Amino acid sequence: MGTNGSGKSTLSKCLVGHPDYEITGGSVTYKGEDLLVMEPEERARAGIFMSFQSPVEVPGVSNSDFLRLAANARRKQRGEPELEPLEFYGFVMPKLAALKMNPDFLNRDVNANFSGGEKKRNEILQLSVLEADVAVLDEIDSGLDIDALRDVADAVNGLKRPDSATLMVTHYKRLLNYVVPEAVHIMEAGRIIYSGGLEVADILEKDGYEGIKTLIKKEAAAGREPVAA
Repeated sequence: MGTNGSGKSTLSKCLVGHPDYEITGGSVTYKGEDLLVMEPEERARAGIFMSFQSPVEVPGVSNSDFLRLAANARRKQRGEPELEPLEFYGFVMPKLAALKMNPDFLNRDVNANFSGGEKKRNEILQLSVLEADVAVLDEIDSGLDIDALRDVADAVNGLKRPDSATLMVTHYKRLLNYVVPEAVHIMEAGRIIYSGGLEVADILEKDGYEGIKTLIKKEAAAGREPVAA
């Protein structure tokens, strides 16, 4: 969480290797390897997924073809057999049902003429199909009505595994009411300035970011470190 321009989306895009960003310092280790030397497609095949704030429309490419090719690239990386079209249909149908998505989504072009809510559901469908190990979800709650938010949150919760991790970027506590985080981190000017539990989101909702800054001053005066290890 953090104010607009604090660096949340920048961090997310750097993790997945967005070409518009150049990393000039620091390091990221993923499964014992240097993540920053990997190409974006290598990161995706290795299990890193990002849901974008404004998903790109890809006219002329059907959802079914896109999802099957992506899933097979991930399966090949893991040494698993690729799915034929009929096999993929059986694989993806339960995932559509979990998101309460109409199977007709498979026949539509990727995000083309989708509503905001449909695009967000489609992003989570991609996450489910890829069975990612690390999911970076950048404001998946934006543009969703309350019912769609619950459906997407239920899907995210259903995808949790002991060996997976989810990093969510959000401005609002309403998402955290459905996907309860293990930790809440506050970012400012590209740095984590405060970490805590769900109560941090409660402070934000009540007192805004000034409330967090006040809390940091109180803890500093008491000799406590405000950023979780």
